[in-house]
Amino acid sequence: MTTSSSSVLIVVLGLVLVLGVTVPKSEARPRAFFVFGDSLVDNGNNNYLQTVARANAPPYGIDYPTHKPTGRFSNGFNIPDFISQELGAESTMPYSSPDLTIENLLVGANFASAGVGILNDTGDHFMNIIKMHKQLENFKEYQQRMSALIGVSRTKRLVNQALILITVGGNDFVNNYFLVDSTARSRQYPLPDYVNLLISRYKKHLQRLYDLGGRRVIVTGTGPIGCAPAELAMRGKNGECSADLQRAAALYNPQLEQMIIELNNEIGSVIFIAANTALMHNDFITNPKAYGFNTSKVACCGQGPYNGMGLCLPISNLCPNRELHVFWDAFHPTEKANKLVVQQIMSGSTKYMKPINLSTILAIDHFHQD
Repeated sequence: MTTSSSSVLIVVLGLVLVLGVTVPKSEARPRAFFVFGDSLVDNGNNNYLQTVARANAPPYGIDYPTHKPTGRFSNGFNIPDFISQELGAESTMPYSSPDLTIENLLVGANFASAGVGILNDTGDHFMNIIKMHKQLENFKEYQQRMSALIGVSRTKRLVNQALILITVGGNDFVNNYFLVDSTARSRQYPLPDYVNLLISRYKKHLQRLYDLGGRRVIVTGTGPIGCAPAELAMRGKNGECSADLQRAAALYNPQLEQMIIELNNEIGSVIFIAANTALMHNDFITNPKAYGFNTSKVACCGQGPYNGMGLCLPISNLCPNRELHVFWDAFHPTEKANKLVVQQIMSGSTKYMKPINLSTILAIDHFHQD
């Protein structure tokens, strides 16, 4: 970044912080949105795969506008949907969908796949999921596809100006290192060394995103993985979060933030923005009633202790009011919790968003595009 552009950014950032400048959605320049990661952000790619990691049966989607399952691991909208709404855009479609049109592709695309992790062996037991390296290859293919439709220069501009969300990492603990009492990875690495491995591999994924043209990338950490209803049911004692998984998250999330700062410094620009989703969710878990929830322990849909055992199925217990639950199923937040997370992504302080939140990004980018 040049000195002059740095000065402009600082001035604009100051205006945003001091005056609370916001960009009305109707005035914001349309920008594409691309999504990478796991089931927290998958909006239907796994529907087109032969895998058990799917959310294509009721009661998934019970609160979605169609009241039907879409492949989202939610009772309704997920985090990418709410970000699309903030951008004033339609939700991105799954890149695996055979129904994609050029109009859909101009909005962006969702490459995420439930079950994946940072590491290539994470989620192997789900079979036929779109691993991270393949998601990034699909992004390259998307650009080739668009270049043939709208031209190389317009495609490059669309990608450079796009917003990107990447949410991955939780499965590397839940569905790899801690999947059973003794795994190949847990025998191979002590937990701190395993976290170092994840961070180094994640950095390569992010560098690849940058090489593919990503210039505004929101990177989420893990949630409080030890407090998910599945972990309360399987590992927790007396309703307490799993200490092992909470320790893993406590090791991983600060190192992820540090890696993002270092990567931005290496590039010389604010490309990657760290979203501390662990803290965001922890707010709900420690004080659910402050956010209008009745429980942060019991999933809305499931069976067994805390409704945390097995999948959410048509025969599962189903709560009558999803607004009162932090968790929809054994691992995934409700639509309401997703919406609250996106509110923090949009306007949260540096406690949650480093170095800047999404509203500030949109304001800065709007200023530079005018």
